[in-house]
Amino acid sequence: MANKRRIKIIGTGFYVPDQILTNADLEKMVDTTDEWIVSRSGIRERRIASAEQATSDLCLEAARRALKNSHLSVKDIDLILVSNNTPDTLFPATACWVQQGLQADHVPAFDVVAGCTGFLYGMIVAESLILSGTARRVLLIGGETLSKITNWKDRNTCVLFGDGAGAAILEESKDDSGMLSFYWKADGSLANLLLMPAGGTRNPASLQTVAENLHYLHMKGNEVFKHAVKRMGEAAEEALKRAGLTKDDIDIFIPHQANIRIIDAVGERLKIPKEKVFVNIDRYGNVSVACIPIAIHELRQQKKIKPGTIIVLDAFGAGFTWASVVYRW
Repeated sequence: MANKRRIKIIGTGFYVPDQILTNADLEKMVDTTDEWIVSRSGIRERRIASAEQATSDLCLEAARRALKNSHLSVKDIDLILVSNNTPDTLFPATACWVQQGLQADHVPAFDVVAGCTGFLYGMIVAESLILSGTARRVLLIGGETLSKITNWKDRNTCVLFGDGAGAAILEESKDDSGMLSFYWKADGSLANLLLMPAGGTRNPASLQTVAENLHYLHMKGNEVFKHAVKRMGEAAEEALKRAGLTKDDIDIFIPHQANIRIIDAVGERLKIPKEKVFVNIDRYGNVSVACIPIAIHELRQQKKIKPGTIIVLDAFGAGFTWASVVYRW
C-alpha cells in the first residue's frame, strides 16, 4: 500500500446558519414531543437557513473557511465540485454560483448529485481527476438547505433535517496518508422511497403539484431504514477489505448522520465500539451531504485526529446510493 498513489485532505471548513430550531420549537408547530424526537432520531436541535440564504451561500462560506484553514487562495484551486440535493437553481449548477462568489475565474465547476452519499461520491470523482492529472487541487463542498424542501406540517419528516455546508480541499498525497480505498453502489429501482416528486421534467411545476405538496421531500422512513443499515454495513466492510484492513483497525467511524437508530444499528452490525463512532446529529440533524465534511472538521478542531488515524466514512442516500471510504490521516 505504501507505493499506491492516493489523494488527501489538506484543509477543511464548515458553516451552519445562526438560527437554531429546537425540539421545543417543533412542539409548537406539529403534534410531536422532544422525547419522541430524541428517542426516534437522536436530534435535539438543527440549524435553519434564513429566507435570503441559498445553498450556494452556505457552501461559499464553508469554502472560504477551508481555504483559510489550508493557507491557500482561490488561485490555488483547479476545480470546484459541489455535492447537494437542494440546488440554488436547476441550472446553472450550484457550483457555478459558488465559483461566482469566490471569483474563481474560469475554474471548471459542476455539481455531484447522489443523495446523502454525494460527498463521498465527490471524493471518488476527485481522486480520478487528481490522479489522472486533470486537476491538481480540488475544492469539494457538500451543502444543503433542506429546510427549503421540508414540509413543516409533516411530523415524520420535519423533525429530521437541517441546513449546513462542509468543505474539503484535496490534492495528491506525497506520503502514506490519504484515501486508501472506496466502495460505491446505487440501486435506482428503489428511487421512489426517498424523493422530491415534482419540479423536474417528470412532474413540472404546476398549480396542482404545489397544491399536492409535491415540491417537498417525501420519504418512506421504515423502508429507508432497512436498506440504509444493510447497505452502509456492506459498504464499510467491502471498503475495509479493499484497503487490506479489518474492523479492528478502525480508529474513528463517521457514518452519515441520518438517524441515531441507523447509526447505532450500523455500528452494531460492524461491531464497532460506541466510543469510536462519531455522532453530532443531536446538534445539526440530518444535513445530508454536509454531515461528513462537518464531522471531519469538528474532529480536527477537537484534535481527535492525528497522523496515522484510520477513519471510515460511510453514507447512504436517495437514489438509492451508498458508499464508504477508508482514509488514513
